[in-house]
Amino acid sequence: MPNKKKFYKKKGNVIKNLTRNIIAILNKNSAQSLNYKQICSKLEIKHADGRAQVIAKLEELKGQGKLEETGKGKYSVHESKNYHVGVLDLTSSGNGYLVCDDFEKDVFIPSTNVNRALHNDTVKVFVYNKRRSSKKEGDVVEIIERAKTNFVGVLQLSKNFGFVIPDNPKMYADIFVSKDHLNGAVDGDKVIANLTDWPQNSKNPFGEITQVLGKPGEHNTEIHSILAEYGLPYEFPSRVEQEAENLDVTITPKEISKRRDMRNDLTFTIDPKDAKDFDDALSYKLLENGNYEIGIHIADVSHYIDQNSELEKEAYERATSVYLVDRVVPMLPEKLSNGVCSLRPHEEKLTFSAVFELNENATIVKEWYGRTVTYSDQRFAYEEAQVIIEEGKENETITISEKISIQEGSYVVSKEIVNAVLKMDALAKKMRKKRLNAGAITFDKVEVKFQLDEDANPLGVFFKQSKDANKLIEEFMLLANRKVSEFVSKKGGKDNKNTFIYRVHDEPNIDKLTALQGIVQKFGYQIDIQSRKSTSESMNQLLKDVHGKGESNMIETLAIRSMSKAEYTTQNIGHYGLAFGYYSHFTSPIRRYPDVMAHRLLQHYLDGGKAPNQEEYQEKCKHSSEMEYLATKAERDSIKYMQIKYMQDHENEEFKGVISGVTDWGIYVEIIDNKCEGMIRARDLTDDHYIFDEKQYAMVGQDSKKKYQLGDEVTVKVKQADLERKHLDFHLVI
Repeated sequence: MPNKKKFYKKKGNVIKNLTRNIIAILNKNSAQSLNYKQICSKLEIKHADGRAQVIAKLEELKGQGKLEETGKGKYSVHESKNYHVGVLDLTSSGNGYLVCDDFEKDVFIPSTNVNRALHNDTVKVFVYNKRRSSKKEGDVVEIIERAKTNFVGVLQLSKNFGFVIPDNPKMYADIFVSKDHLNGAVDGDKVIANLTDWPQNSKNPFGEITQVLGKPGEHNTEIHSILAEYGLPYEFPSRVEQEAENLDVTITPKEISKRRDMRNDLTFTIDPKDAKDFDDALSYKLLENGNYEIGIHIADVSHYIDQNSELEKEAYERATSVYLVDRVVPMLPEKLSNGVCSLRPHEEKLTFSAVFELNENATIVKEWYGRTVTYSDQRFAYEEAQVIIEEGKENETITISEKISIQEGSYVVSKEIVNAVLKMDALAKKMRKKRLNAGAITFDKVEVKFQLDEDANPLGVFFKQSKDANKLIEEFMLLANRKVSEFVSKKGGKDNKNTFIYRVHDEPNIDKLTALQGIVQKFGYQIDIQSRKSTSESMNQLLKDVHGKGESNMIETLAIRSMSKAEYTTQNIGHYGLAFGYYSHFTSPIRRYPDVMAHRLLQHYLDGGKAPNQEEYQEKCKHSSEMEYLATKAERDSIKYMQIKYMQDHENEEFKGVISGVTDWGIYVEIIDNKCEGMIRARDLTDDHYIFDEKQYAMVGQDSKKKYQLGDEVTVKVKQADLERKHLDFHLVI
């Protein structure tokens, strides 16, 4: 470790960052007040003119209200209404914003005043009005809690030390690593560095390398880097794998006797063609009274995981499976996720079920919840079920061709299953219509998928769209999630005293809706935000109108961003987007920890148990929401990575694109054919000097008045596809 530099070395020097360092020392010693001599000692200032600068600065800060004089010549940080605690949101430029409930708008913090705080850190900030302005600014005076200390980056090594250059542009300081803390890393390796210290007199934080990920640009290195950036594991600890291997998975007659036996009911699964973990199955029975008994059967994960086990701890920590472009990082080890818990065809399984009797109008006549044992007669891919819906006829068999089959060759589907799929499709459509009439909003956003070779190189891009088969499964899963939540809540009495795990979605922010309204008007569309009903109806009409058009992905994305974020909580406020008063996640316990909690709580109440501690479950909900957010970020990054990898082979081709964003520094363009998004940098617009016009969402030429506006169609070429920096830059083709 290098020798510490003093803040002040020579007479006549102006001491840098004196305000920040004085406030940092007083915050660190908040239990006592300090005089100028004590402060100078801590800052290692020994000359008279240096001490004079400290005395003058103390008086200045006292006059500004940042410090108070508690006794003669003794100072402490002034704990007043000017100090606020919140989360620091840093931009890639180094400037930041305090996100805090105390203010309607985030408070700007210039890069010079972030005081070693990093993105998403919880900080205390002194907030003041900017000179000659009503706008507020802030200075970070204390880092209360680091959001993270592990950072992914590339090691640049010299003879006796190195620096890790972080991948994340919001991490503005390289991490110093001494020779003793390299952990086997060599120059050019992509690594994980743990930040261990950041001395007051150092420009850079100190750290140690905890893991070598590989060489930059290699596929597995980059995928593992994405996971590491968000603190997501890609391997299970050996103790967890061993515990999974040692599980007794025998389905005994004794266990069957405790459950409703539904093995003779016609049962099948419908999942993606490449799926390996099957959370859910549907059963179908035509009743003598002409009604239909539909069972929604979910893997009984909670039966296999003891609440004090290593499997439980690991599942809670992960909280969710992560779906990257080329792989799934599961919440549970493979023996459980793809084996014993997966509702594979022609195997008996332990399940947790919601069983409904529905009439011809898809109205619920009876409902039942509990543990079951089931047997799946058939596994379908969505494409196969879609063929039955489009081509099947009542009381006839249908042949599924090998082109879309999950099995080799063609095979015949029995008339019993054809009848079941057709009837359930008809019921699902009636349920969907009721949901939309109640005010639900349908975001059938196109998913970007890749055709990969055996080395995970992208050969092509295709789009996955939701068809009737997808919507059939969706409606019955929504039914189970809604009715389980409603059942538990109403079982808790008038005041709903039963602790439960809700999936809630708050009403959208009116300012965001107004902004969306302004944007879509520029494309000739309208949304009416006068009431909840008008908002949902006009939003659905907007999504229908833009479907298939060049600007569709951009407008759908903006519409989703205008909505509140769904989350897990024990406080039920309903689900705005689905128009449900009650909603929980119950149907995917293999890949979501909240579903496991919902299963346990439901069984607890079925057994007559009293409500457990709500605060404990609220903490678990918060953790699950946070992990879901990180998993979503990783999934998006993996798509971005694969898009850039795909575009590397198309550098001299021209593409039609739509302007999807406009900023001070450039124009974002999304290619229509493959949804890859890149940037035309402002400095590369050389035919004029362009200025960002925030009101018009446009870049405008000062002389020519030429305008590049959000939603405009342009032609671009790839300038650079940088896999390591995950940047895609375009040239504008004039």
